[in-house]
Amino acid sequence: MTREAAGPREGDYVAIKSYKHDGSLHRTWRDTMVLKQTENELIGLNDHTLVTEDDGRRWVTREPAIVYFHKHFWFNIVAMIRDNGVSYYCNLASPYVLDHEAVKYIDYDLDVKVFPNGEKRLLDVDEYQSHGTTWHYSNELDHILKANVRVLVDWINQGKGPFSPAYIELWYRRYQELSRRER
Repeated sequence: MTREAAGPREGDYVAIKSYKHDGSLHRTWRDTMVLKQTENELIGLNDHTLVTEDDGRRWVTREPAIVYFHKHFWFNIVAMIRDNGVSYYCNLASPYVLDHEAVKYIDYDLDVKVFPNGEKRLLDVDEYQSHGTTWHYSNELDHILKANVRVLVDWINQGKGPFSPAYIELWYRRYQELSRRER
């Protein structure tokens, strides 16, 4: 087996590209450091990363953020490490694929935001409904996404994976170790 087939190594940087259901590019994050990659998941961290929107607008992320992708779940998780605690932005999205160009997924508009105090909000329901009509989301897709909202909320409520303070501490510390090696 060639090394290329195994994907990026710990400490490598990858781009992240999100698309919409119609195949149009939605958003690109330029540099995310890979902290762990297995057959089914990818954990990374970006910090002050250039983001390009589909309309060409560009901005830079404000804080370190651990990103979690899985090949079997229809969501990805962004844990933003802020002075007042960790905030989460969870995208309902297709399972990711990784190719020579980037980590890629289809963003399905629905988002769950979790505040440092634990408050949860489901966002962009109107956008989901509008795009569902425009792009003809199937009943099967709607069922899959709504089932994954329930899985995601269960993870949040149980403090599972990225929602565990120990997980955040472990992966942020690993990022700091790898960053020091680069200098």
